[in-house]
Amino acid sequence: MLFGRNVASYKFALATALIDLASQGRDVVPLTELARPFALEICRHLKQAPKQVTSGSSRFLDACNRYNADLIHLDELLSITTQRGFENVIDAFHRVGSADITRRFFLDERNSPTPRIAITAEMQTLAQVFGSTAQLETEARWNLVETAWEIGTTTAVVGFDSESGQLLHPLRRRGITSARSGLNGYQKGNCFYCFRPIAILTGLQDLADIDHLFPFVLEKRALAKNLDGIWNLVLACQTCNRGANGKFDAAPDPKYVSRLHTRNEYLISSHHPLRQTLINQTGLSADKRQAFLQYHLDAAIQYAGKAWVTKPVGLEVF
Repeated sequence: MLFGRNVASYKFALATALIDLASQGRDVVPLTELARPFALEICRHLKQAPKQVTSGSSRFLDACNRYNADLIHLDELLSITTQRGFENVIDAFHRVGSADITRRFFLDERNSPTPRIAITAEMQTLAQVFGSTAQLETEARWNLVETAWEIGTTTAVVGFDSESGQLLHPLRRRGITSARSGLNGYQKGNCFYCFRPIAILTGLQDLADIDHLFPFVLEKRALAKNLDGIWNLVLACQTCNRGANGKFDAAPDPKYVSRLHTRNEYLISSHHPLRQTLINQTGLSADKRQAFLQYHLDAAIQYAGKAWVTKPVGLEVF
């Protein structure tokens, strides 16, 4: 799901259903049972974003729309989902490019007497360790893909609202998804600077800060522009961002700039929905994007002098 070039939203719905089922300790799920959470996730998103595929409609999507309009009952929706809804997504879920990845999150057992899928230990571990954050990232990715389809990926430049903490639709200025959820996939629930575990759910004590790697004060001093761009946003623990020895308005150490470049290139190469935003904000080639970051590092050093650095307190996971 993280690397695939999505042409439909079905992977997101399937991932959401599987993570939830795995968190319940399920290891074998008949398609007739999987149909309910899978279809209802599609129905939920159709209410906010009518475009869930890049091609024409399907009998399955038609059924979801009819269910939302109270034209069919749930039993009929689930029957059509069992027959039609899983036609491509089960085969495509593990595919990246032209081949399947070796790690499997479920096994396809549709040819058994009771058509089903078997949830693997990989999915069980993901659900137990990263369940809530994995669900949040899946939802964020889904919302971003919908927005990219709505406005056209070649012109999409998703924005950021520092007051709400939301990533914004570039034309309508409405919230798409939480910036924490949208950015967390690469950082895997760890601080960008020290790798300390962080939370992305509002209300938790260790809630991550959305930090400008190059301090926003540079824009106020006319030394840089668009520092609210996604290219410059990372998730930081509260200690690194605003603790006694926190970063505040300091220039970042060059190793963090290199880490940011790696992060941005990763999102671009993995066809993340923010790919076009990052390219439009920082440059058409990797060399130009590297020079773009170097310019901002020079400006930060010019303003702040000494660069800020901290010691890792957790395992390097990116």
